[in-house]
Amino acid sequence: MIFRISLRTLPTLLALAASLGASAQSTGSNAVPAAPAPQSIATPAAPPAAPAFPQQDPRNFTAATPTRDTVEAFLRQTWGYDADRVWQVQAIQKTSAPGVSKVTVMVAQKSNPQQTGSLVFWTTPDGNNLIANDVLPFGAHPFDTRRQLLQAAATGPARGAKTKTMLLVEFADFECPHCKEVQPTIAKLLLDFPQARFVYENFPLVSIHSEAYKASAYSVCVAKLNGNEAFFRFSDALFADQAQLTPEASTQALKDAATKAGADPSKVAACSTSPEAKTAVDGSVKLAQDLDINETPYLFVNGRGIPIGGLAYEQLKQIVAYQFSQDK
Repeated sequence: MIFRISLRTLPTLLALAASLGASAQSTGSNAVPAAPAPQSIATPAAPPAAPAFPQQDPRNFTAATPTRDTVEAFLRQTWGYDADRVWQVQAIQKTSAPGVSKVTVMVAQKSNPQQTGSLVFWTTPDGNNLIANDVLPFGAHPFDTRRQLLQAAATGPARGAKTKTMLLVEFADFECPHCKEVQPTIAKLLLDFPQARFVYENFPLVSIHSEAYKASAYSVCVAKLNGNEAFFRFSDALFADQAQLTPEASTQALKDAATKAGADPSKVAACSTSPEAKTAVDGSVKLAQDLDINETPYLFVNGRGIPIGGLAYEQLKQIVAYQFSQDK
């Protein structure tokens, strides 16, 4: 069976295989139970067969760029954290658009080699981006450009290591329910990766969250007036009281969070309407836009972008550990 997968989406092959396997079983409630099989000495299970990828055809490699080595390097960077995943570059073809190449990759899981996935994307003439469901970074080191940008421009409240060798940057919106949900996940990451530096960047989604920009401005001022640790106390308090971020109740909720952070709520409120506060929030929003982010919560791991809402923690931890191991 062959099905399509997405580069942006995190692995779904095992889940799909499990559902297909379950549907193949007969589980009728009125079925007569099968007679127990005679006991016998167990024999070791045979190792799984290699995935049945179609044979590569040299005629499908018509483009000069990207090279097969570059595609392989990109896939290792993107999927190398998953030891169960295997792939084969099936084609790198010219297209009618000058410099644009079409890349086809077959993908499977070692634990379920009968099912293979088909991934198709196109690379831009400069070799720096691919186009699939979205425009994404491409190349042997696809995350380096964004890593360098974040090291230079992510200047929000920070905690953890002083150096930026291992850098986690979260873009979040105080009014976003999923951002509230992932805060325990972020806390776990900081415990599991004490060598990492964590930076918070405001990304208020003003088209859907009326109080998000105001909350961002308050947070900027708490950090400015009382320091980074006060900011994180403010953040924790505000996410806990997120339901009060309404046009009627937000001012009091923001002042209460400032008080819980150890800040003077009157000073923070006055600061929040200043040009400096607006410049800081707008700068963080501009950084998110430069990184092509269109959702929250969004986490960058040394430049590798991950939409983390709903992502299982162990899988996120696996990706973070792998990326840090690649960037030593």
